[in-house]
Amino acid sequence: MYCGNCFRDNALVAELRRQGHAPLLVPLYLPMTLDEENQGAGTPIFFNGINVYLEQVFPAYRKAPQWLHNLLASPVLLKLAAGRAAKTRAAEVGELTLSMLRGEEGNQERELEQLIAWLRTQPKPDVVCLSNAMLVGMARRLKRELGTRVVCTLQGEDAFLDAMPEPVRGEVWRTLAERGKDVDLFIAPSRYFGELMAKRLGLAAERLRVVPNGISLEGYHAAGAAVEPPALGFFARMCPEKGLDTVVEAFIEIRRRGRVPRLQLRIGGACGPGDVVFVNGLKQRLAAAGLAGDVEFHPNLSRAEKLAFLRSLTVFSVPALYGEAFGLYVIEALASGVPVVQPRVASFPELIAATGGGVLCEPRNVGALAEAIEALVLDQARARALGEAGRRAVEKGFSVRAMAEGMAGAFAGAIRNHG
Repeated sequence: MYCGNCFRDNALVAELRRQGHAPLLVPLYLPMTLDEENQGAGTPIFFNGINVYLEQVFPAYRKAPQWLHNLLASPVLLKLAAGRAAKTRAAEVGELTLSMLRGEEGNQERELEQLIAWLRTQPKPDVVCLSNAMLVGMARRLKRELGTRVVCTLQGEDAFLDAMPEPVRGEVWRTLAERGKDVDLFIAPSRYFGELMAKRLGLAAERLRVVPNGISLEGYHAAGAAVEPPALGFFARMCPEKGLDTVVEAFIEIRRRGRVPRLQLRIGGACGPGDVVFVNGLKQRLAAAGLAGDVEFHPNLSRAEKLAFLRSLTVFSVPALYGEAFGLYVIEALASGVPVVQPRVASFPELIAATGGGVLCEPRNVGALAEAIEALVLDQARARALGEAGRRAVEKGFSVRAMAEGMAGAFAGAIRNHG
């Protein structure tokens, strides 16, 4: 499964290295699936998913011999486990999440000790950056054993945690807030998400900083001419949470109206085992509407294929149903000169205001989405102007270079503020 957070972290490490820093990327759980060079290549995978699971469900396994522990961490087995990772649901892993948040008091203490032992063999870090808040259980031991500062980036954890059933959901949030006190600084990708998580975790203003996400602009460029026939695009995980069914219904509505009779729909992004039934249902819906021949599905594209996909679009939309913390796909579309139509919710108004690259519509409203998309397709001059404005804004403020500079400044601030 392709993960936008992994893409961002990998690109960040590559750019920090280009800027003269010496970051070390340490993968956790499973091998990273990326569309750029893996910056963690050669580094062991810690908290490997198989051992983490077995330590959770079988108490006796927590004292298993090291040879068995190592055997089940083999790359072959981890690759097999990764093939089923996309079937994981929040409702099924609440107790495991809670255990991880408890750090040295959880069932995966052995994994934490092995990580710390390995880190002691490396140059002492100025800062350890945890890639998301569900790893804050490590902060206390990392600070004590390595004598370093711990920073944590926030990446849309709330939707996953809120999907857990009670009473574990409440306990997870309470533990997250308590363990979050061990973190020196939290970094959010948007003001919207920073304010939301500050409220939920009880964070003081000085313990939070906003650094927008950025992308590597290599290979991105706008199409040389207007796309014919016009095409509506979606590029994200193919799941209900990202609003793919809303895009499909909006497309059907636009074609039904008849003002854009040749409009095509192109759908790309991650499609894991847990998404197949949903996607097949959408294909049946499109076939029933007589539009199956006007829709293309492009799952799990390489980077080059993704760039070509984005250039083939007239307008772009991912009407996510939950409170999206950022929406890296918006920046990717704008970098390709493609205007976006997004719901007026979560981080999207902030992104549209900062880039000038699109329009907003009412959330969870197929008719409003269809109307906004249709209006842009019919007004090519406006669509082109929005796409060009968005591309300029991304080049200036949402590149991986800008993100790395912001992150390095935040790390340096965490060190200064704590001596």
